Amino acid sequence: MEKKRWSDLNKHEKAALLGLASLQASLAVSAWTDLAVRKSEQVRGSKVKWAAIIAVNFVGPVLYYSRGRITS
Repeated sequence: MEKKRWSDLNKHEKAALLGLASLQASLAVSAWTDLAVRKSEQVRGSKVKWAAIIAVNFVGPVLYYSRGRITS
């Protein structure tokens, strides 16, 4: 399978990719911000570990919000 170049994509494909990239960036930034201001006692495990996990596309932020935070 040959890789497509940006110039090979139609406007709908470009819009979809830009939308997904924007969503990914928003999720990651919000998760990293939450992690930065949250006390260590409110995080399951190491904050450094969670910072690295958040960097993994959509899965990382979702895991952090669903399993990494301790809410009271």
